[in-house]
Amino acid sequence: MDASNPGETADSDDISQPVDEVRPPKARSIRPLVMIWRQALNYPGRVVLALIALSITAAATLAIPAYFKLIIDEGFSSGGDLDQIERAFQLMMTVVVVLAAGTAMRFYFVSWLGERVVADIRERVQDNLLRLAPGFYEENSPKEISSRMTSDTTLIEQVVGTTVSVALRNILMAVGGTIYLFYLVPQLTVWMVLIIPAVVIPIAVFGRRLRNVSRTSQDRVADIGAMVTEVLGAMKIVQAFNQEARERARFRDAVEQSFATARRRIIIRAAMTAIIILIVFGAIVMLMWRGAVGVASGEISGGTIAALVITAGLVAGAFGALTEVYGDLLRGAGAASRLAELLQEEPAIAAPARPEALPVPPRGSLSFRNVSFRYPTRLESPALRDFTLEIQPGETVAIVGPSGAGKSTIFQLAERFYDPQAGTVRLDGVPLTSADPAEIRRRIALVPQEGVLFSANARDNLRYGNWDATDEQIWEAARAANAEAFLRDLPQGLDTFLGENGTQLSGGQRQRVAIARAILRDAPILLLDEATSALDAESEQLVQQALDRLMKDRTTLVIAHRLATVRAADRIVVMDEGRIVEQGSHGVLAAGGGLYSRLAKLQFGATQAA
Repeated sequence: MDASNPGETADSDDISQPVDEVRPPKARSIRPLVMIWRQALNYPGRVVLALIALSITAAATLAIPAYFKLIIDEGFSSGGDLDQIERAFQLMMTVVVVLAAGTAMRFYFVSWLGERVVADIRERVQDNLLRLAPGFYEENSPKEISSRMTSDTTLIEQVVGTTVSVALRNILMAVGGTIYLFYLVPQLTVWMVLIIPAVVIPIAVFGRRLRNVSRTSQDRVADIGAMVTEVLGAMKIVQAFNQEARERARFRDAVEQSFATARRRIIIRAAMTAIIILIVFGAIVMLMWRGAVGVASGEISGGTIAALVITAGLVAGAFGALTEVYGDLLRGAGAASRLAELLQEEPAIAAPARPEALPVPPRGSLSFRNVSFRYPTRLESPALRDFTLEIQPGETVAIVGPSGAGKSTIFQLAERFYDPQAGTVRLDGVPLTSADPAEIRRRIALVPQEGVLFSANARDNLRYGNWDATDEQIWEAARAANAEAFLRDLPQGLDTFLGENGTQLSGGQRQRVAIARAILRDAPILLLDEATSALDAESEQLVQQALDRLMKDRTTLVIAHRLATVRAADRIVVMDEGRIVEQGSHGVLAAGGGLYSRLAKLQFGATQAA
């Protein structure tokens, strides 16, 4: 495969190199949670019901101290009215029932919102990822992106389904409780309110550090997930080269780095929580102390001091809980910012505002004129230099040359996965930059070097080339690809699950499924990228027979290192360092004494080269 494409060489380094990371700016506030709030507002009815349930539970909780005051002042004072005591307890029991029902409602609606919002965000992120050009995934690790889609969305689910409701409930409790304290003992409550700035200061000081560490902690967790995916996917290579000990050590290092970052986060949160609780509860203790003095002097009733103690405890608990959930909100904000970056990523390759229509019926001509191209990740090394090639409808053109010559880059540009920095690529006379990329790709069928299959059954893998294909069309394509026999032998036929990347099939069988998929595509242009290079002699013969049928009446570009597969091509184009150095038939080039002749002698020997 062509080394000029950075995507082709990445796999060989995956095992030994650290996982690439996409490092967006660190979240400085909980502002990224606005994205989640906007998503939740798509369900206004559920949001309103959740807020009502939150308000009911907060009000019911704050009503309990008021009824305690009534019971103590009326029931335990001399000459208390038993009927009034009974009514007070009945009312308190009613409050308890309301509190239980409100809590159940809150849990249901908030949890529903959490699950729904996360599902919507996952769908939106995936939709945007499918729009992005392949170059994005060469610069950003798909494994790390996958980790964002799992660990970060799980964290957001926790934030929406639990943390936000806890925060709102405690805000209502803190505000409502403080108002009630003002009603009970206004002079004493003033002193407690004056303590609030002392609570805000440590939140501001510790919060900034906590935000940064929380974001780093999420990155470390993503690293671990990406590493697990990478190593498990390459387990045969790991074990074949006896690298289990190294991978254990590498994973252990990643886990320890994650733990160290989490430990810093825990220390900061613990210190912030301790300081805030000390200030808040200290203020409450002082308030209660002054209240006890008031009871002793007869200025305050026993019921008032009881209500004061309970309400002050609720307010203190609410403030303490807010300091804890703030850290969770920051972690959620970090996760939201990472996902927001994926949502905001714009595709480098997109359809113009008014795309030019491709000719109908398609002709199958392809033209490269004075094309120069450098991959974004390798700007210092040109992949193509002033490259010009005209391919006529129905012509079979083989592209050969050493690794790094730029062969696969031609395919990348033909399918408009990239745009050249100079020159023009045309399909049926239309510049690719003027056409809709989806329309361009509908006219091209690709058979890659390795038959890429999905974790699905045989039918779905085959009709990936044409999702509307009938079973009759699928079997016809399978027959043409020399795949019918082994597909019929599968336990459930076309309904047989082929495993991850088609592990149930051999390499030759996977390649024939890929050819059948291309046959179902029925496109006027066919791209063959080393389609037989990794096969044994018998499989190669079966695949080559299938390819011969597929190439009939189609414009075909063939990349090949093995020159035996391209002898019958209408024209052979020889490339080196991004340029065409020779072109012609096999016989002419083999006798020409140039690069192709040298390659032919290496593969066929001096007597057979011609």
